[in-house]
Amino acid sequence: MASEKEAALAAAPSDSPTIFDKIINKEIPATVVYEDDKVLAFRDIAPQAPTHILIIPKNKDGLTGLSKAEERHTEILGCLLYTAKLVAKQEGLEDGFRIVINDGPQGCQSVYHIHVHLLGGRQMNWPPG
Repeated sequence: MASEKEAALAAAPSDSPTIFDKIINKEIPATVVYEDDKVLAFRDIAPQAPTHILIIPKNKDGLTGLSKAEERHTEILGCLLYTAKLVAKQEGLEDGFRIVINDGPQGCQSVYHIHVHLLGGRQMNWPPG
């Protein structure tokens, strides 16, 4: 299996459905921990911390990455972060957690459907890498 860096360098934005679109449409199974009409949160299949959850908008509205955000995306961006807070509480991460949004090849983005990584359950380090 390719490393995350290799996967990110090989990935490219496309109009084709992403793996996240397939998870939203229930074509690919996922361990869902939170869902409402706007967002879906599920466990990462390659966790980088004891708790590693991905939070995605159900309708990406062209928002493939944070650098592509437009003013019309402010509501969903807020929903993603607020959902991260709700899920962190639900997961018992009272002592803290980390939020990561990878953007573009150098940011190690491998899926071009904006998503928030919620990481916790261990001491995080700085700098992150």
